[in-house]
Amino acid sequence: MRLILIRHGQTPSNVRGVLDTRIPGPGLTDLGREQAARLPETLRDERIGALYVSTMRRTHETAAPLAQALGLTPVERAGIREIAAGGLEMRGDRASVAEYLETMIRWVGGEDDLRLADGETGREFAARYDAVVAEAEATGHGTVALVSHGAAIRCWSGMRARGLDAAFVADHELENTGVVVLEGSGADWTLESWEGEPAGGVGGDAPSGPAGEPRP
Repeated sequence: MRLILIRHGQTPSNVRGVLDTRIPGPGLTDLGREQAARLPETLRDERIGALYVSTMRRTHETAAPLAQALGLTPVERAGIREIAAGGLEMRGDRASVAEYLETMIRWVGGEDDLRLADGETGREFAARYDAVVAEAEATGHGTVALVSHGAAIRCWSGMRARGLDAAFVADHELENTGVVVLEGSGADWTLESWEGEPAGGVGGDAPSGPAGEPRP
């Protein structure tokens, strides 16, 4: 299966630079809606058969233009929501952001029993994300798109795709409406592309929040 992982558009919390992971969370900014509007053009050559969103409002608003263009109804699944920030929720100070990103990167490096600030462990995160990917694969569609979140996409891709490691995830940003494409099935995935810039280049210099940033 071809798996297209799309980060949501810009939110007010991204502008503020805070870790905002509570459900349902905020919607998109005007720039975020403009970024979302570019996704149908960015993905025009993809034959997407199913479209998934998380339980967070920002993914629904990001997926709406693409869903309309494709004539698809997005499927909501909690498993692809953002990595829970736990006790770091709504924090934007350097130490909190560093702890969040460093823990996520350590999960990719194999320390998946670590718990993030009284939130979830890497093993718990991977299990819920794996379940949605498995469901998507079971649909039989050749190509499926998931509108998800910055840290979640970076972490799950790093944990599951061949050739990716903690250093890669630490160094590669994923801005709002950035797209990661994987090919494979089950637990065997290969990275085809990592386009960290926003769809259509819209807002490339704008704040995109800590979850998609390289390690501090």
